[in-house]
Amino acid sequence: MHRIVILASLALAITGCTRSDSAADATPTGEKRYHIAVIPKGTTHVFWKSVHAGALQAAEELGNVAIDWKGPLLENDRERQINVVADFVAQGVDGIVLAPLDATALVPSVSDAQLEGIPTVIFDSALADDSVVVSYVATDNYRGGLLAAREIGNRLGGKGNVILLRYNVGSESTEQRELGFLETLEKEFPDIVILSDDQYSGTTALQAQNKAIELLNQYGDRVDGFFSVCEPDTVGVLAALEQEGLADKVTFVGFDPSPLLIEAMAAGKIKGIVLQDPVAMGYQGVKAIVAHLQGKPVEKRIDTGEVMATTENMNEPTIRKLLNPPQAD
Repeated sequence: MHRIVILASLALAITGCTRSDSAADATPTGEKRYHIAVIPKGTTHVFWKSVHAGALQAAEELGNVAIDWKGPLLENDRERQINVVADFVAQGVDGIVLAPLDATALVPSVSDAQLEGIPTVIFDSALADDSVVVSYVATDNYRGGLLAAREIGNRLGGKGNVILLRYNVGSESTEQRELGFLETLEKEFPDIVILSDDQYSGTTALQAQNKAIELLNQYGDRVDGFFSVCEPDTVGVLAALEQEGLADKVTFVGFDPSPLLIEAMAAGKIKGIVLQDPVAMGYQGVKAIVAHLQGKPVEKRIDTGEVMATTENMNEPTIRKLLNPPQAD
């Protein structure tokens, strides 16, 4: 008899301590504490560390949010990111803030979360089906490409030969940058020739360097301008230009800063870097998902802005702040 009572008590204790009923899910004042999963495309690059800092800032301000930060190491590991989403759904988190590696491949994962009653806010890159997301928080990536095209086009005086190095198939954010760049050159600088626009760098700086060297060896001194569409891409192209002795000859514009790239721009090896606001992405993403969970209206599209930093304006206060955003440890 005593054995039956003890087992029954254990069963009650186990079933009575689910995440939603535990004291850990309430603040000291009794307010609900939200468990939010923030899933970047990768965890290696400086950009994502700044996104993380923004997410933590929002959680600290709200006071009733616990952030769980987890993502694949590299930005080409779709399967890993899909598994991370599935794990958080199985844990029963309250909401997900996700930067999808692939606009199509992550749709089923977000749909599964929705079916389980877990809403998702997307940041950095859009999904192919926006009906399954609460909001999309990001740069206007098309306009980022436009800014790059105008910077190169104006510096070249509307004439010359340019290379676009793409990033990774399925990455919606960089695809929009590439599209904005090419369409703007075609419309506004018809005398500029695109030497190459169909090559992909891969997701590491070394891969980008190797691909850029191939292109520079192919086109040689015909190259007047070069555009790379994200941080690892830009680091790799810079290394290739330096290796080939072209860093002071080619008008080079990149996307997203790092200490190495900022130093290169100060030295004139990079003429411009398109800047996003990764801190705002993480901050606004967490704010949006919590607002939705609290039944408040949330805008379907939240634009975090974009700006061109150049060798001429890089010391202006607003530009300097975006060049050196805070990073999470």
